[in-house]
Amino acid sequence: MYAVIETGGKQYRVEPGQTVRVEKLEVQKGDQVVFDRVLMVVDENGVKIGTPLVDGATVKATVVVQDKARKIVVFKYKPKKRIRTKTGHRQPFTEVRIDSLEA
Repeated sequence: MYAVIETGGKQYRVEPGQTVRVEKLEVQKGDQVVFDRVLMVVDENGVKIGTPLVDGATVKATVVVQDKARKIVVFKYKPKKRIRTKTGHRQPFTEVRIDSLEA
């Protein structure tokens, strides 16, 4: 049994017990999160595809970690101009553990 959910402008295929890193959510560690933007559900009864969302389907998850990803280095330069810029970026994320799927 799995579902496809949408959060943070991205789509994720999730199953119960799975841990997923999603875009940062404004919740605390240990809180319960409900994803109601479910695009597709596959279970023992078959496949339910939403148009665009599956009616009444929800995915419940628990927040495991609020953190930042590894640093990436952004380096810009213009040749022959002595212009160089080196910056870094750490994208924040929320790691959630999928508890249940309800269709």
